[in-house]
Amino acid sequence: MKTTDAAEERGIDGGKKVKGRKRHIVVDTMGNLLDVVVHAANLHDTKSGILVARQVMAPFPTIKAFSADAGYRKSFEEMMAQEFQCPVDISEKIKGSWRIIPKRWVVEQTFSWLNHYRRLAKDVEKSVSSEVAFVKLSHIHRILRTL
Repeated sequence: MKTTDAAEERGIDGGKKVKGRKRHIVVDTMGNLLDVVVHAANLHDTKSGILVARQVMAPFPTIKAFSADAGYRKSFEEMMAQEFQCPVDISEKIKGSWRIIPKRWVVEQTFSWLNHYRRLAKDVEKSVSSEVAFVKLSHIHRILRTL
């Protein structure tokens, strides 16, 4: 996610060539947000996945399995097996064609819902805690609209 110059925590994602932050979200099978973690973009997904898992497993210890994309592999899978005895289903990219990857679309759909909020389309927040709060607030608003 691109950030403004005044951001407190920024980094450069080498793969996407973007200065800014990364958002990691954990959702249930319905797409409801369980937790969000925001950090500088220069931290690799395997390392940040471990941070996200530890943060989400504290309030939700009954989670039995995780699904993740190919960015979260090896050390993340090993840590989840050792620390939480929780299997991780890694969805691989399908080369040569575009297809909806089972279970992965739920996370992408939630990101899409969040990006419809103008304040979240580009990261203009100075502090990470403000961005996390606005992501959670936007998700609460989305849920309340469906009632």
